[in-house]
Amino acid sequence: MKQLYTWALCLLIPIGSVSAQTTGDTLQLDEVVVSASKFGELKYRVPYQIEQIKAKDIAFRNSQTSADLLTQSGQVFVQKSQAGGGSPILRGFEANRILLVIDGVRMNNAIFRGGHLQNVLRIDQNILDQVEILYGPSSVVYGSDALGGVMHFRTKLPTLSEGDAALIKSSMLTRYASGNNELTTNATINIGTQKWGTLTSVTFSDFGDVRQGANRRAAYPDFGKRLDYVARENDKDVIKTNANPNVQVGTGYNQYDLFQKFLYKPSEQTQHVVNIQYSGSSDVPRYDRLTQIRNGKLRYGDWYYGPEKRFMGSYQLQMKGDKYYDELMVTGGYQAIQESRNSRSLNSSNLKSQVEDVDVYSLNMDAQKLLGAHTLRYGMEYVFNEVNSKATFTNSTTRQTTSADTRYPDGGSTMNWLAVYATNQWSLAERWILNGGARLNQVGLKSMFVSKEFYPFPFDNAAQSTTALTGNMGLVWLPTRQAKFSLLSSTGFRAPNVDDMGKVFDSQPGLLVVPNPDLKPEYSYNLEFSAEKRIGKVLKLNGTVFNSWLRDALVLAPYTLNGQSSIQFEGQTSIITANQNQQKAYVRGINLEANAYLSGGWRLQGTYTNTIGCIVEENGTTSPLDHIPPVYGKLSAQWKYKHLQTEFFSLYNGWKRIKDYRLNAEDNESGATPEGMPAWYTLNLRTSYALNKYLMVQVAAENLLDTNYRTFASGVSAPSRNFIIAIRGSF
Repeated sequence: MKQLYTWALCLLIPIGSVSAQTTGDTLQLDEVVVSASKFGELKYRVPYQIEQIKAKDIAFRNSQTSADLLTQSGQVFVQKSQAGGGSPILRGFEANRILLVIDGVRMNNAIFRGGHLQNVLRIDQNILDQVEILYGPSSVVYGSDALGGVMHFRTKLPTLSEGDAALIKSSMLTRYASGNNELTTNATINIGTQKWGTLTSVTFSDFGDVRQGANRRAAYPDFGKRLDYVARENDKDVIKTNANPNVQVGTGYNQYDLFQKFLYKPSEQTQHVVNIQYSGSSDVPRYDRLTQIRNGKLRYGDWYYGPEKRFMGSYQLQMKGDKYYDELMVTGGYQAIQESRNSRSLNSSNLKSQVEDVDVYSLNMDAQKLLGAHTLRYGMEYVFNEVNSKATFTNSTTRQTTSADTRYPDGGSTMNWLAVYATNQWSLAERWILNGGARLNQVGLKSMFVSKEFYPFPFDNAAQSTTALTGNMGLVWLPTRQAKFSLLSSTGFRAPNVDDMGKVFDSQPGLLVVPNPDLKPEYSYNLEFSAEKRIGKVLKLNGTVFNSWLRDALVLAPYTLNGQSSIQFEGQTSIITANQNQQKAYVRGINLEANAYLSGGWRLQGTYTNTIGCIVEENGTTSPLDHIPPVYGKLSAQWKYKHLQTEFFSLYNGWKRIKDYRLNAEDNESGATPEGMPAWYTLNLRTSYALNKYLMVQVAAENLLDTNYRTFASGVSAPSRNFIIAIRGSF
């Protein structure tokens, strides 16, 4: 690792003074980013590592889901427990330790769990204008949860007319993929006058069972095979032999997304936006649970997430020019989220359904003011969550229902965030820029445990009231107009939420997670160095080395309840575990990227990310921290010629050895081989061709070698050789 760090830093040392160059692609000095401060600013002025995925790249990648879009960037690792899943990992942090934001509204809510999340799939990539990935602790601007970073999804705005006549535009997409018989359709229409605009989008996707790759490592000839599955016939479970073991029966689902945005722009100084989004799904089978074995047989007859529903309505006011601000943005939002877990043991008549309803109210105010060499930004945030959890057993024969144990406290829970922040960007000299800021956070939580029928917990409620002060300081040095160096120190925090403090859940066979009302917030202290070098019009090199120290880190570990270390749960003895504040942990790593822009429309790209993480025990020894991915990255060659664009690329992962797993936690060693998760790479080809100004055809062939592989901590294998064809129309 030390040799790699040294090599990376030497590679990025600037080579003389070269005048600034611009091209029609990303080799520009004036790239604008929003995620760092919520206002548009030049990327070279900020000390953060930021990855952008723009609308044209989203369309060209033509990914099946938003999770796949992130994977194909080569800069984000994604875990999958089922085909309808996709849990991003940034710098070794996952789930409720990274913050998802859409159009300025935080998606993270009080039940975002610490394991694996699929909420990113509830974002329709067809309406995205840009995705910005901000790496590292970002609690000054974004508050709790942003330990590993922020993923900010920005949807498209309606296009207004530049003349007296109304502007009417429409687009459509139809896509088919052979690996899972996906069929996706999207229709969008834009209507705009000089001041008013409306944008409407509808997407429907149907995904069949995923066929996995047939070419396995010789050491694991049966890895991932689905030999049999459970079918329900005449109200009885029947185990059937799978005619094609490479077809992962129980991975299909469908999803629909509705989007409506209204824009009113009475002047250049004022803009009003009303944003309405709705995403719904069918039942989503939890494939890793459906393949679990108990006593030599499949453990479950059913295990699926019920229809997942996400509604968001928001209003945003943007104003320019005032005594106290140059730009002001006020965003009010409401979200209603429903999710459920439904499980039934093999040959059981009782289906257990746990349903969670979360209502989230939010208000943000952000302002920016230029004062000479200073750019001041300040704001406030208030978020209120209300969680209601219920559960029932339903007899499949009589249809009668009885009460069941809830996943979260049955008396309900509330959680709120209140914060104020201020930052300053100071141009010290022509080549030096100092960035700094602070945020004061207040977080409150209250959960009530009413029934003692299922779990006689020795407490009736769990509550916390936390005050946290976070800050950052970053220095940018621009020795030439084609070189940039930055040093950043930052702190982050995450207050335990309802999922951390009040959940009851079997994380894997034989392990039961129980509530721990004594949790405290976890904090991170981060130091990173970034370097970027552009060499003429041809080459762009950049890299980041980081180290994050965690204190009071929340880690799933053995626990005792009423003096007992194990408990009977769903017919078997389970070890009791709970989230606990471990004393110390650290995550460190390196990210490298190289881009070469060659003549004839060629572009070569390579990315490399390596992360390690450890828990420091009280006696000074270390043990693996969970959620840490193996080495991963992407190699790509792109070619553009007139109306043709094509890319040949490889995604790759290194080995994750079992010795580097955190066992009995969230790394899911039960879904890996006895040695861990093997290394893999794929070869892929995609191309698009504009037939005319109205129609475009896209074709792709993914996993050309038909490799059988899984990403680390996943419970489902990736698709086999996958042929994709899509037609896009714009009118």
